[in-house]
Amino acid sequence: MSCLHKYWLKEFIKFFCIIQLMILVLFVFIDYLSRMDKFLNSDLSLLGALGYVLLKIPFMFVQLTPAGILLATIIVFGLMNKNNELLAVRSSGISIYYLIKPAIMVAVILAMLMFFLGETIIPVSMAKANYIRNYVLKKRDNIYSARKDIWIKSENRLVHINFYDPVKQFVAGITVTTLGKDFSLESRIDAQKGYYKQGKWVFENIIEQVHVKNSMEYDVNLYDKKSIPLAIKPEDLVEVLKKSNEMSFFELRRYVRKVEQEGYDATGYKVDLNGKIAFPFICIIMVLTGAATGMRSFVKENIPAAIAIGVVIAFMYWVMYGLCLSLGYGAILPPVISAWAANLFFLCFGILYLVNTE
Repeated sequence: MSCLHKYWLKEFIKFFCIIQLMILVLFVFIDYLSRMDKFLNSDLSLLGALGYVLLKIPFMFVQLTPAGILLATIIVFGLMNKNNELLAVRSSGISIYYLIKPAIMVAVILAMLMFFLGETIIPVSMAKANYIRNYVLKKRDNIYSARKDIWIKSENRLVHINFYDPVKQFVAGITVTTLGKDFSLESRIDAQKGYYKQGKWVFENIIEQVHVKNSMEYDVNLYDKKSIPLAIKPEDLVEVLKKSNEMSFFELRRYVRKVEQEGYDATGYKVDLNGKIAFPFICIIMVLTGAATGMRSFVKENIPAAIAIGVVIAFMYWVMYGLCLSLGYGAILPPVISAWAANLFFLCFGILYLVNTE
């Protein structure tokens, strides 16, 4: 590795660490104070509340890494531009593409680190954080989720949901068991699927078994559609359902296969599965875009303007990435395209931007 590359790496690591540290400390401070009222109303101590916020640090580190890479790259190249170091390098006959090599190498390493964290630490930390949020802060003791199965205790009813689609807001494989005062079985309802409409759950293809008093027999009734009042809303199911960020790539892939084998729609999980690979790739794109921005002539006199441009680019990426994922969740775009569309667009933009700078 040349001295020029070592110099660039040293400066990049310094600014990247400073940027990441500042943003993460700000996140902890804001998240901790904004939830203070919930912490005080729960059984969680203030120290335990801080631990809850810190559990989300690995996830936030991964989410903020692309923006940190972009800003650090702009600052390093911007300072080299301001100090006429880029002019000296070009005067020596060295192309700017030579300076991009260490940047791409760092981007690849950080992308691999993001994927590694997503496979190891993040699923565990986010599972613990979501558990504290649902069962300690919000005290949802009547709802329990195990992978895709959801169990709900509502008064004298016990509800089991085999699958819930948070995008289309429908449930499948529902069993509603009603118990008497002596815990005897009064009735049981089995439904193929259901959806939430006007504040009520409407189930379809229903088999209802009702206990006949003073006997051991049950009356069996069949319904094509029936409205059943349940003290649970779709947003409650979303919060307790196991999230994609609580699963590693391979675990999520197995889960997708299992859902499809059981005949359910796994579109949303397919989008998240492709996103686990597509998102780290943005590190390379941010490096190219940041380098092209930092080498611009106006940066020599106005580095803050370059940083502002970097923030705008990062914001535009987040908006487009989120929009494409939403189109994938809604089955408007295929899962692969929805996860990679923003990356392909910004890759082309970064390459053209860099070529134009040269």
